[in-house]
Formats: sequence, structure tokens, C-alpha cells
Amino acid sequence: MSSSMVITQPTPVMSLQGSNEWSTGVFDCCKNVPECCFAFWCFPCFACKTSREYGECLCLPLLDGFGLIPPITMSMRVSMRQRYGIRGTMCVDCVYSTFCTACIWCQMSREMKRRNLTVVMVGAKST
Repeated sequence: MSSSMVITQPTPVMSLQGSNEWSTGVFDCCKNVPECCFAFWCFPCFACKTSREYGECLCLPLLDGFGLIPPITMSMRVSMRQRYGIRGTMCVDCVYSTFCTACIWCQMSREMKRRNLTVVMVGAKST
């Protein structure tokens, strides 16, 4: 009797049934008013919570204050576009990250809730 090991690597990009656009616009804060208020009144807490829900370090967004262009916000947005297969450019991400920071954190939070995809890491199992 022989046994074989099956190893499956997770895919880095997930797409949702051909959806390649953001589900809500950057300024659609009225789609979730409590979340928008949370982001407005306590933005650092909101950004940290959203970062944790995305699977990143809780305190990562706190590093955004050290530059002209918020690098963490921009990289999170680019990462989310890649993960969900959303069209866009780094130039647009840069502009939104610089001038509409709280609004795009709200947009990213809404997108995660809408997509509600859990990332499952598949390990080796013996068959």
C-alpha cells in the first residue's frame, strides 16, 4: 500500500464572478453611515480595524503619517485591487490615497464586507 501527498498552493488573486469594479464609489459613504462616522471621528482606530480584518498587522496604518503620499493606504488599496481582480491604476490609487484617505478606507472596508471571501490556506494532507 502506498500513500501519496497532495499539496495545493493558494492562489494569490481571487476574482468574484467577473466583477472587476469596486462595488461602491469612493464617496459612497452613505452606503454605511455608522462606519463612515467611525472613520470620520476616529480614523486611526478605523484604519487599524480595517487593516486587521484584511489580514495585515493591526498597527500598520499608523505608519502612514511619515510621508507626503500615505504608503500604507496606497499599498492596501493596490493589494485589495489585486486580490479581488478590480481594475485600476497605481496613479489613481496614489491620488485617492493622498487626497481622500478616510473615504478610500471606508470603500475598502465596504468592499471586504461585500466580497466576504475568507482566505483558506490549504496544507498538505495524506490520502
